[in-house]
Amino acid sequence: MALSVEELEKLRDNLVRARASGVRVSRYDDKQVTYATDAEMVAAIADLDRQLAKMTQPRRSGAVAFNTSKGI
Repeated sequence: MALSVEELEKLRDNLVRARASGVRVSRYDDKQVTYATDAEMVAAIADLDRQLAKMTQPRRSGAVAFNTSKGI
């Protein structure tokens, strides 16, 4: 089950808050994650940022439009 944008933002905000306060434990609902190092927390935040960016950026169609003419 994929998380919504709001849930991902909440997870990221909680993780950033925990990192800023020096805590290496993050809780969400009934789950708890303990990070061994600050680098693990940074990687988790970066992953959440990537997921959020992917979900919130507009999709490109991939179509190419050509405009041609025979001259003036």
